[in-house]
Amino acid sequence: MIRKILATVAVVAAALIGAPAAAQAAGGAGYTGQGTNVTLTVGEVGTITFSGLPPNTPSTATAPDAVTLAVLKAATASRATDASGSVSFQVSSNTPGTYTITDTAGDWVATGTLTVVPADSASGGIATTGYDAPVLWIWIGAGALLLGVALVVVMTTVRRARRQG
Repeated sequence: MIRKILATVAVVAAALIGAPAAAQAAGGAGYTGQGTNVTLTVGEVGTITFSGLPPNTPSTATAPDAVTLAVLKAATASRATDASGSVSFQVSSNTPGTYTITDTAGDWVATGTLTVVPADSASGGIATTGYDAPVLWIWIGAGALLLGVALVVVMTTVRRARRQG
């Protein structure tokens, strides 16, 4: 009976000790890397970097449809990791929001976040209309226009008065 208990303990101990080694030999299933968090304004192009992945391994980045990866309008882009296990992709979007971008290299997965803000909120001020001329020049222009209209009216009235008289 003691032999059966000792045998069971030995099998359990071997399984507990051997399981991490077996998982690592299977390619690191379930291991995760890290991705950067990038904040851009609408239309800007930035770089998101994933690290902690296996070196020199093909990887594929996946993003929502609103995000452009690697200059092309694509939901996925592929590139191999470098010797240190890092890979970078260019990202952009014309739609404000927060997007999760995932990079998969073998059984390793890294996620990063792309936050896209409207161009107006990046400055923190009031939305611009594209016209930044000082208000004084607008008033001067409007006054000159009114003065011109008044001059035409006076000249027309004087001309009519001379024809009648």
